[in-house]
Amino acid sequence: MQIYAKEIDNPKLLNPITLAFVGDAVYEMLVRDMLALSGQFPANRLHEQTVKYVCANAQAQAYDALVPVLNEEELAVLKRGRNANNTKAPKNVNVVNYRKATGIEALIGFLHLKGEHARVQELFFAICQAIGSGPQQPIAQTEPQPD
Repeated sequence: MQIYAKEIDNPKLLNPITLAFVGDAVYEMLVRDMLALSGQFPANRLHEQTVKYVCANAQAQAYDALVPVLNEEELAVLKRGRNANNTKAPKNVNVVNYRKATGIEALIGFLHLKGEHARVQELFFAICQAIGSGPQQPIAQTEPQPD
């Protein structure tokens, strides 16, 4: 049984909310990997640190930092995610930041499904630097190993 998704020929054809759904999971996994590799912390501390990265306000900050480094295709996906008709923003987040966060997640999902894992790592490193407490170097990329 294969547990990792096969690369999709053209993930641009997917709904941006679907891309954001995938990107949300990939992004959170990257954050959890980074935090787990950064040292031994109690579970509640790991959770607190994870929330700092995955909250919509942090992702909105990442959005603003990534715009200048994206290529044309990536920028188009980012904007499609931002402009997607999604559900209402949670009460504790303003709509603009929530939409920017959806854009970041859509971009990460797009690149993941396209198989551009090195680019995902590169952008994740830039996001961590923008948020201000990221790793000093990109996390080593490990490819899924088939069973």
